[in-house]
Amino acid sequence: MSQKLTILGSTGSIGTQALDVVTKRGYEVVALTASKNVAEIEKQIRQYKPRYAAMADEKAAAELKTLVADTDTKVLSGMDGVCECASLQENDTVLNSVVGIAGLKPTLCAIEQGKNIALANKETLVAGGELVMGRAKEKGVAILPVDSEHSAIFQCLQGMNKKDELKSIILTASGGPFFGKTKDELRDVTVAQALKHPNWSMGAKITVDSATMMNKGLELIEAVWLFDVEPSKIDIVVHRESIIHSLIEYNDNSVIAQLGVPDMRIPIQYALTYPERFESPVKKLNLWDYPNLTFFRPDYETFRCIDLCREAITRGGLYPCIANGANEMANELFREGKIGFLQIADLVSYAMENAENTVGGSLEAILEADRNARRLVKSKVEV
Repeated sequence: MSQKLTILGSTGSIGTQALDVVTKRGYEVVALTASKNVAEIEKQIRQYKPRYAAMADEKAAAELKTLVADTDTKVLSGMDGVCECASLQENDTVLNSVVGIAGLKPTLCAIEQGKNIALANKETLVAGGELVMGRAKEKGVAILPVDSEHSAIFQCLQGMNKKDELKSIILTASGGPFFGKTKDELRDVTVAQALKHPNWSMGAKITVDSATMMNKGLELIEAVWLFDVEPSKIDIVVHRESIIHSLIEYNDNSVIAQLGVPDMRIPIQYALTYPERFESPVKKLNLWDYPNLTFFRPDYETFRCIDLCREAITRGGLYPCIANGANEMANELFREGKIGFLQIADLVSYAMENAENTVGGSLEAILEADRNARRLVKSKVEV
């Protein structure tokens, strides 16, 4: 059971909920990192008294250093500072809830120091799955999933005796705010509409990914690496209530599911306490509060991002990284009002078809492929 933690991305949705679990369990916080939210991390520093804090943004780091000068917390800056926090010898576990590919390098740094990873940063495995899982195996490091879907699968798999018993993995999807909409109805949707998720409170980037269902495509790629399965063995079902968090199907056609109220503190806590379970700050699931649980096939034609991700991981190489980088750029451009909602999938497809270097497994190759994917998107949009 983890006692000393570093939380990367502590001011975001997952980070703040992770700190709720820390309070409940009485863990020691060794370090906290964030991007730019100085006000929130200052509060966290004063409450949890970490030895270190880092801000990815240099100006934010300078501001934070002044604000917490009266504390014993040492403030670091930039990606080097974030990586230093991830690499501290005092860590038992590093919880990575950074958004985007920015989470890849700190994950690798933590693995190099033999630290277990509680992973909420799906892009780490989407962009660098082969590299990350390979290094984790060499170092004897556990990668414990924090995403509710992957935690559900991980929990369901505890009953598996042999790998060949597993027939398929079934990822559940809420369907986001645009479930049932046609392409014509989505053509002119606004950012505000895309950010109205029906069940979960998440950051803006992830919420838009949920609206496009890119989030589910990224989770499909992540599941391939986490559970060592072929993409063809991963199915997706739209489950609007978000009570069943994912399922597995055994070779005898038994289906095992993990259920719970839609609250991320359950998977966060399980990643930190595995293999043990403890009372959590989450309310009990009363099934009579949910008399109807519904299931639908995804609309792959309207929400093209799922199949683009399946194609990327099937192709292999750097294609998942290219799809992810293109999506991060297109998602940002949509949130800035520079492109339409449906253009996100178009731009991901364009980057995948026009990327030149698609083979390579080093960190440098991955980061270069990411940069090239972003350049392709920007060149197409001409911003």
